[in-house]
Amino acid sequence: METIIYRPSDVLKAALKLQQGELISFPTETVYGLGADATNEAAVKKVYAAKGRPSDNPLIVHISAIEEVEQYVKQVPEIADKLMETFWPGPLTLIFKVKEQAFAPTVTAGLDSVAMRMPNNALTLQLIRESGKPLVGPSANTSGKPSPTTAEHVFHDLKGKIAGVLDDGETGVGLESTVLDITDPERPTILRPGATTKEALEQVIGTVYVDQHLISSDEAPKAPGMKYTHYSPNEPVVIVAGDKKVWEKAIETYKRQGEKIGLLANQDILHQFQADVTAVYSLGENKNINEASRLLYSGLRYFEATQATVILAQAYTQNGLGEAYMNRLQKAAGNHFFE
Repeated sequence: METIIYRPSDVLKAALKLQQGELISFPTETVYGLGADATNEAAVKKVYAAKGRPSDNPLIVHISAIEEVEQYVKQVPEIADKLMETFWPGPLTLIFKVKEQAFAPTVTAGLDSVAMRMPNNALTLQLIRESGKPLVGPSANTSGKPSPTTAEHVFHDLKGKIAGVLDDGETGVGLESTVLDITDPERPTILRPGATTKEALEQVIGTVYVDQHLISSDEAPKAPGMKYTHYSPNEPVVIVAGDKKVWEKAIETYKRQGEKIGLLANQDILHQFQADVTAVYSLGENKNINEASRLLYSGLRYFEATQATVILAQAYTQNGLGEAYMNRLQKAAGNHFFE
């Protein structure tokens, strides 16, 4: 299959492919999604096949207007109205109780709930409207690998497996959306942290809980990205948390082991140690978590084109957006910290 790169002016052509049951990757503010008609079972199954994704992993449904939600869910709780008015379009996914037969069976992976969001990207909102259907949109990458933040990343992973990629440049957030389970409106629970932080949510709806449970390989997750190891490049990743002495010790340790080190860190760390390692990728200015989050997946992917045999990656403080950054980094590393 030929995979076409569609420009923004080609959005109608891309929508036609979706109507025909084909797969189109689309841009969002978070990462690039892999789009298919959420009501077409054959099309949805193609998503799992293209990604190599386990079929027990549910898919997020993307819509183009808040008003569409009530077509597909059993109830829209009051807190959902508040959340959608405040955070949509944007990087927040809400889990509702789903109406029977609202979507293709594979979308919900056998669960009685569905994850939905309205992405903050004008081109993709137009794509959804023109296709006339809600779209599933898991990250457009090989399952388990770092999510794509450019059309080129998608093309690298899925060339020949999907009909096309709608190119709108680099994504702005760089990490997947926050997933909030509101099937019990009295206990809204974050299943996956993202750019919509716990603190921001609590300003709107009060107390928000966090599910810290990591899903093992034989469990069915309620939301994407909950499994223990995920977002992983080909090279092993080791998280380094600490000052200059800790970095020095980590670099010395892996050099003694004969490893070729890739350094994924901010400019301050790179300036100190880039002469001692094989390859480097900058996470931006010191202590800028927004930049670090936006660049994390690109950085993890970068080292696959280098001679690095291990990636030493910088830890950030786990508050605000740092919670989402560390969630993705810990899964990429299999929770492996340098001790």
